[in-house]
Amino acid sequence: MREMAKAELEQLNTGIPEMEEEIKMLLIPVDPEDEKNAVMEIRAGSGGDEASIFAGDLFRMYSKYFESRGWKVEVNNASEGTAGGFKEIVLSITGNGVYGIMKYESGVHRVQRVPQTETRTNSYFSCLCVVLPEASEFDVVIKNEDVRKDTYCSSGLATIGKYNLFGNTSTHMPTA
Repeated sequence: MREMAKAELEQLNTGIPEMEEEIKMLLIPVDPEDEKNAVMEIRAGSGGDEASIFAGDLFRMYSKYFESRGWKVEVNNASEGTAGGFKEIVLSITGNGVYGIMKYESGVHRVQRVPQTETRTNSYFSCLCVVLPEASEFDVVIKNEDVRKDTYCSSGLATIGKYNLFGNTSTHMPTA
């Protein structure tokens, strides 16, 4: 019986570091944003046409990843590059825990490869990727007494000899 207890103790002692790491991860507070859907923007950075091509490559890579996870993707806005790819593309990604996984993808992605548009080697291309949680709906109450309305006129005479209105602005000036 004593030998069985020693064997069990050794087995349990080898698993302590793994269990400690698991407990540490469980003690980290959960970000309430993690379960939200996400909005992603991929924008070509420095590198001209080649950066746009790289942004298109990133979009295709992420699209396949989203598909493999069962997430749905909707393109909100896209501006295509002259040599292919995208100057910028904005996506809405919906699914289970999208933002919690994708928030680490924000930042600058950089690639070094032989350009598709030139024959030089070792060129650098960058692409900016921004991931934000989907905004929650909330109510906004603005009282009329908190809004200042201004009308501005142009300083010169118009062609018919009268001053032209230049613009109207509304400024929120909260009283409380």
